[in-house]
Amino acid sequence: MKLSFHGADRDVTGSCHLVECAGRRILIDCGMYQGSRELSEENSEPFGFDPAAIDILLLTHAHLDHCGRLPLLAKRGFRGEVVTTAASRELVRMVVLDAAHLQEEDARHGAGHTQRQDAGETATLYSQLDALNSMDRFGRVAAYGQPLELVPGVRVTFLDAGHILGSAGVLLELEEQGTRRRVLLSGDIGNAGRPLLRDPVSVAADVVVMETTYGDRLHKPLADSVAELYKVVTETFARGGNVVIPTFALERAQELLYFLREGQEQGRVPASFQVFLDSPMAISATDIFEHHPECYNTKLAGFFQSGRDPFHLPSLQFTREGAESKAINSITGEAVIMAGAGMCTGGRVRHHLLHNLGRAESSVVFVGYAAQGTLARQIIDGARNVSLFGEEIPVRASIHTIGGFSAHADQAELLAWQSRTNAGTTILVHGEEQTMKTLAAQIHAAHVLMPELNATVEL
Repeated sequence: MKLSFHGADRDVTGSCHLVECAGRRILIDCGMYQGSRELSEENSEPFGFDPAAIDILLLTHAHLDHCGRLPLLAKRGFRGEVVTTAASRELVRMVVLDAAHLQEEDARHGAGHTQRQDAGETATLYSQLDALNSMDRFGRVAAYGQPLELVPGVRVTFLDAGHILGSAGVLLELEEQGTRRRVLLSGDIGNAGRPLLRDPVSVAADVVVMETTYGDRLHKPLADSVAELYKVVTETFARGGNVVIPTFALERAQELLYFLREGQEQGRVPASFQVFLDSPMAISATDIFEHHPECYNTKLAGFFQSGRDPFHLPSLQFTREGAESKAINSITGEAVIMAGAGMCTGGRVRHHLLHNLGRAESSVVFVGYAAQGTLARQIIDGARNVSLFGEEIPVRASIHTIGGFSAHADQAELLAWQSRTNAGTTILVHGEEQTMKTLAAQIHAAHVLMPELNATVEL
């Protein structure tokens, strides 16, 4: 039995891990490197294994850094089975098609010109047709808590990760030549006590592979974060400005709509203001939420059962078309504009930043992780000017980072999750190296490992 590491190793994106047992190869996630690197050499380089030799791919959830290279895997020879939850299956299709569309758009407009293009190779990692073809690889659907025999000697149980809709950790029960191992791979671990999803689940295991995104810090309590959001909205509107929120389409957008609706109903924000969800993917993801009651917590289930829409505000406008998005730029005040991408590496939010970053009346609110090298990280770190569409834009807007909305567990929650596993070996992935070292010092386990890319360990 072997476990090897092919992405998100001493790094935050590109999750990809390979288990070899009983003569079979089981891949867990096949994510894209993100940040300033969506079309980087890292994404286009060989995987570190033969895609054609992979028997099964388990997808923990539908974020691009966990599923974004699935079409490339299939394009390069993968013909095995993809297993994931029902909600993730719907969301992955949407996410990889959107990624392919954006790559094709960038290629048409000459963005991301590389030496590979000079050599006559495609400017995209994969096309929309490649993305659609990869959907043929989806097979069995996993249900939370229900063991599934993948092949003789390998059984998997998907455990609710509480991160985004359909997200899961995967428990692999392995047997080879009389040796048995329980290996738990966390995927991304969510926060406890969220308004939409259940708390993350962990179980006993011999070996744990655990994400560490926020392993060096604690989040602000959710109630305090909600109060800060309401304060920013109220004060920005009083100045005559807009609130721009770079928004991750899966979970974060829906959660923010939930709290804005609640704030209006409780009188904690103005009774009437314009809210724009300017993200076709976030709009589609909001629709998909209604299809998957198996993922809801009790509170959210109660909304749908009573016929109420937990994400509806009277002045909410969904803007799917580009022309509708551009029209928002003429609005100078009393609007909340939620647009992708969350790290500001592309998407419609960059246009809204172009029109609002230079205005002292406006605010920009970051509610999620921003990787090194991204525009979001530059703004958060205090840049006085940033480059947008070839222009140098002064940063005069009020900048806020509200960490309590993160869909990732913080240090205390990571440690609590790990402690419930009683694992003898804990392997840290999906985090910046210094963050991993900080968390490692707090973990009580016989062995704590931080593997480098393409490293292999015996199970």
